[in-house]
Amino acid sequence: MSSATPRPSVLFVCVHNAGRSQMGAAFLTHLAGDRVEVRSAGSAPADTVNPAVVAAMAEVGIDISAEAPKVLTVEAVRSSDVVITMGCGDACPVFPGKRYLDWQLEDPAGQGVDAVRPIREEIERRVRGLLGELGIPAASA
Repeated sequence: MSSATPRPSVLFVCVHNAGRSQMGAAFLTHLAGDRVEVRSAGSAPADTVNPAVVAAMAEVGIDISAEAPKVLTVEAVRSSDVVITMGCGDACPVFPGKRYLDWQLEDPAGQGVDAVRPIREEIERRVRGLLGELGIPAASA
């Protein structure tokens, strides 16, 4: 990361931007505050965030009920330092000099809160690991 970038920018991408990428963005925002610029998007965004995902995140004190799925743009990828794909496959444009991580996670689409919880826990674990790699201490929850 160059000194021209005062804080790292992370983009979470999944197909519908209704579950995994929303949870990733919410955890990173919650744990890093304004020390990281956080975006999420989908290659084929849904109309709304998955209600089971909203409920699962509320269980850990993170409200994403006001979030809305966003379309993935080339500009969002270009302006991010780290791009984390979560099942969007080849739909994500690749630019040189970006760090790409592919997190293989079960898709919570169509599943209830019980099925979403383990996905949520794994995403939180990976986000905490990413913060460590970026050298940013996680805020106490």
